[in-house]
Amino acid sequence: MAEVIENTLTRKDFVSDQEVRWCPGCGDYAILAAVQKVFPELGVAKENFLIVSGIGCSSRFPYYMDTYGFHSIHGRAPAFASGAKLANPDLSVWIVTGDGDGMSIGGNHLIHVLRRNLDLNILMFNNRIYGLTKGQYSPTSELGKVTKSTPMGSLDHPFNPPSLALGSGATFVARTIDRELKHLGSIIKESHAHKGGSFVEIYQNCNIFNDGAFANMTDRETKMETQLVLEEDQPMIFGKDKDKGLVLNGSQLSVLQLGDDRTADDVLVHNSGDKNMARLLAGMTYNGELPTPIGIMYQEERATYDEMMTAQLQSAIDSKGPGDLDALIKGSNTWTV
Repeated sequence: MAEVIENTLTRKDFVSDQEVRWCPGCGDYAILAAVQKVFPELGVAKENFLIVSGIGCSSRFPYYMDTYGFHSIHGRAPAFASGAKLANPDLSVWIVTGDGDGMSIGGNHLIHVLRRNLDLNILMFNNRIYGLTKGQYSPTSELGKVTKSTPMGSLDHPFNPPSLALGSGATFVARTIDRELKHLGSIIKESHAHKGGSFVEIYQNCNIFNDGAFANMTDRETKMETQLVLEEDQPMIFGKDKDKGLVLNGSQLSVLQLGDDRTADDVLVHNSGDKNMARLLAGMTYNGELPTPIGIMYQEERATYDEMMTAQLQSAIDSKGPGDLDALIKGSNTWTV
């Protein structure tokens, strides 16, 4: 993990000299502002930040952060990030990806970096559309989605990012929303504080090709009825009047109307260490009859790949010496092709 230092940095230290070239009104602006605000508060030396991206609108992120960065190739950001973290464990490594880059061509890289549990952070901007290529349906577009590439509606069952992360063995799974700035910043901080691989899905509005995809969760008139804000050790209650809660009905979640003899004591209490409950919460994603959970769905402590590899290398050096590459190449173990 990157060395913690006394904070002397400000937001301005992380604003690059590059012109930000996203469409006006894009949700990426809010995410960029949140990251630039949070990074100075993390106690990490500026030179120890590294941002790695793939291909897509979100992947222009490294240009706009005054840190080290890679704008890598499509879907391969986890591979670049893994190599950097293993070569220099002191780095605070952040992967910025999108639902197309991360869930489609990069899906295989994503699941393996999560199961390995390297100590790095993944921010996946999910706008449920391909924005850079002008409006085709993506792996997270809802069933029946009408787009330029699916004029009669998508027939694909969508990926559910938190479910995929949990199934891959991720040790930190969370969700937040571009317009919920305070919540967004707090989740970014929690992601950094977690020792291990963290996966954060950020609902992000593409106002050009999929405007209003999350309007029911962000509009002031409706969001209290459609958002379930997860808080550790607190009952899972939502609604404008805090009059609804989640309960288990058999093996499924359902909504309980509070009042009369039904109180908060009857409602499920959030425990981010409960993986079975996390799976149920993640499964609420496309269920129109249930609210959408935001916050930390799951977290656990597990040995990180980078720590184990460092220990393994040191063990080899302790038992066999530091090694000599030149001697190995010139040694007796040769073969003829």
